[in-house]
Amino acid sequence: MKVLSVVGARPQLVKLAPIAAAFAETDHTHVIVHTGQHYDADLSDVFFSGLGIPDPDVHLGVGSGSHGVQTGAVLAALDPVLELERPDWVLVYGDTNSTLAGAVAAVKQHYRVAHLEAGLRSFNRRMPEEHNRVLTDHAADLLLAPTEEAMRHLAAEGLAGRSVLVGDVMVDVCLRVRDDVRADRHPRPELPEGIDPNAPYLLATLHRAENTDDAARLGALIEALAALPVPVALLAHPRLVARAEHFGLKLRLGALYPGRPLGYAGMIAAVLGSAGVVTDSGGLQKEAYLLGRPCVTLRPETEWVETLDGDWNRLIPDPWTLGAEWPAAATRPAPSTGRGEPYGDGQAARRVVDVLRGS
Repeated sequence: MKVLSVVGARPQLVKLAPIAAAFAETDHTHVIVHTGQHYDADLSDVFFSGLGIPDPDVHLGVGSGSHGVQTGAVLAALDPVLELERPDWVLVYGDTNSTLAGAVAAVKQHYRVAHLEAGLRSFNRRMPEEHNRVLTDHAADLLLAPTEEAMRHLAAEGLAGRSVLVGDVMVDVCLRVRDDVRADRHPRPELPEGIDPNAPYLLATLHRAENTDDAARLGALIEALAALPVPVALLAHPRLVARAEHFGLKLRLGALYPGRPLGYAGMIAAVLGSAGVVTDSGGLQKEAYLLGRPCVTLRPETEWVETLDGDWNRLIPDPWTLGAEWPAAATRPAPSTGRGEPYGDGQAARRVVDVLRGS
């Protein structure tokens, strides 16, 4: 069996790590195509070295652009790759422009498509990620769902016959890296200057278009983070840096200390060292949950609804409206409630390989 994985953005590279490791234990051929959607080394190359992912077999180098331009560039660049490789399966990951382009390119050439992390829904159709995941699910031949909730969404859309519950591959890599961090098999993360790793701090990320493309909203979010009573280590995504510069907003303000993005192991170590997380990232919400750190999500909805159980995660899209409740929410202690295993047991990648082989 030959499987061609299409990846291009930071979250997909994390998901690729356990999949690549699972394929390495077999005789199957696994071809990795990196679209180059995340062209910044802090968001891409560091993951190949930091997570032990094999170097990509093909790098398309599409770079940045509008959603249409980026998706079209990946589509055009994938056509000759698919013709050359002729895979049994094209495996696409998550909800990025690379995901949708990979699915459409394969379908047009009559290659079977499997969608990893299928069935997630925010029900916010203004999010480009929601367009990508819904369209990919309806185009794909096999839907590899991470949770029971995702399976319910797929069934509601008439896709139950193509859906298989495999668990979440992010659990596989998160728990492995967590154990390595705790065993001191990774160096300490390079936190932003001004953050004392031995004192309480919050870890923050901010990058979604709905939070960064409006000057007033971005300014209000920065001020809300800067007003918190403990230092905030802001791992500044290139998009955030560019938008803040464009709007004339300072990221170093009050309690807010900006720094560079971290590799995955560094991120896990930084979450473990923190008192809590504030983010608009989908993946980081779940990592905070898996690692037992309270989270505030700066969005009105989440695809990972399981994280809301027991107050491990709170949705606070407009923190400046809460007054004194905002710092209390952001700095709340970890709940005493258990978390269970709604995302699986850490063996999802092996199940993915088994399902592809048997389908």
